[in-house]
Amino acid sequence: MKKRADSVCFIIPPSAFLLDERVFISIGVLKVAAVLEQSGYGVEVLDLSGVANYADMVCDYLSRRDIFVFGITATTPQMPAVVKIANAIRQNRPTARIILGGPHATLVNAAYKNERRKNIDGRAAKAFSDLTAMFDVVVAGDGENAIFAALEAGVSKVVDADDLESGLFLDNSRLNGFPFPARHLIDVNSYHYSIDGERALSIIGQLGCPFDCGFCGGRKSPTFHKTRTRSVENIVQEIELLYKTYGVKGFMFYDDELNLKPKTFVSLMNAVSDLQSKLGVDFRLRGFIRANLFSEEQARAMFRAGFRWLLVGFESGSDKMLLSMNKKSTKAQNTACVEIAKKSGLKVKALMSIGHPGESENTVMETREWLLDVRPDDFDAAVISVYPGTAYYDDAVLHSPGIWVYTHNGERLYSVEVDYLKIADYYKGNPDGGYKSYVYTDYLSTEKIVSLRDYLERDVRNGLKIPFNLGAPAKRYEHSMGTK
Repeated sequence: MKKRADSVCFIIPPSAFLLDERVFISIGVLKVAAVLEQSGYGVEVLDLSGVANYADMVCDYLSRRDIFVFGITATTPQMPAVVKIANAIRQNRPTARIILGGPHATLVNAAYKNERRKNIDGRAAKAFSDLTAMFDVVVAGDGENAIFAALEAGVSKVVDADDLESGLFLDNSRLNGFPFPARHLIDVNSYHYSIDGERALSIIGQLGCPFDCGFCGGRKSPTFHKTRTRSVENIVQEIELLYKTYGVKGFMFYDDELNLKPKTFVSLMNAVSDLQSKLGVDFRLRGFIRANLFSEEQARAMFRAGFRWLLVGFESGSDKMLLSMNKKSTKAQNTACVEIAKKSGLKVKALMSIGHPGESENTVMETREWLLDVRPDDFDAAVISVYPGTAYYDDAVLHSPGIWVYTHNGERLYSVEVDYLKIADYYKGNPDGGYKSYVYTDYLSTEKIVSLRDYLERDVRNGLKIPFNLGAPAKRYEHSMGTK
């Protein structure tokens, strides 16, 4: 065991809001862990995914490890669990240094800076203050460079790598120089995602999305808004390493939108095809694409590379709603995307959402009719959540105590204020009933939005004869104190 100052424990918090937590590995924190390992630090990862008594597991870990620096990654819905984890560390190791990073920290920081630019002291300021009060250091943006600043004694409360002028922001040239995620620090075999029967692992080749959808986080955050791409060669090297190390032939691309740079994307698909020929294997791939950038050339290249499923955020079958959410695509473009995919032998999972500014029963019915008309192979219907760092949050104004209103093109979206350190049930629930809405419009109450979402789910699935995709029952692990 190295000296405590040279050792860091990264913590992956549980995601109890998911049906099954052991599906996708948390890649971001493993990238940061790999960079520290390469620099000579002792690095451990405490993976609490699927652990029911995770606070007990943290206490047990502290009783057996002489580590005083902890880095916790968190999405917004994970924050209630992160609060409990941080409290457990404080109670058992008061002098520990606790660093918070990940999407939630980045989005809250971006929302707070947006308020400062407007000279407003609003809900983002409070959310930001809560984070800096609870954690020794808050890291905004990608952590590969920022982690070293966060580990320095006397560093300020915030390490802002989400700043193009900080010297910590990751550009294309830096991405290829980092080691691949330190997957060896977790139990990879306990994760069980598969694509068309092939065991699969996830991979990230591209960061950021330049579009400005109102519901999407980080539109004012360079980390989430500025597109940065690893080289084709670097991505293919990682795929080959995963195949040779873990024997997997399935790969889930977790890029925001794979085809943001169409020519580069086709080159990547061709390189993946060449790799399979070299190895004598057939891969199965899955990932997200943007409908209005999709082409027949891309579809053919994807099929050759092993894609059989696409995930597409169509969001709505109503042109009015697509305009309201600033999607920058049309119903006709979305329809063409499905047709192109089917022509090339690709199945489509349509990702839909309701609760946008001006949403009404008529617009939800338009979405129903569109789904029944284009007949995707699967779909998902969610209720919008208003996260810090989204336009729906950042550009909203106080309407009445606890209620905020966002207006776009004359249509309004009202959101109920949420304490993200305590509440996570706004995140999508069990599709067979279990959703909760914290938003409403001039035409739909919170209850009506949920009832329409449930109707949409049931009616379309019945019409297309698509069974509810409930997945396997979530496995919840009980940690036994004193065991290794």
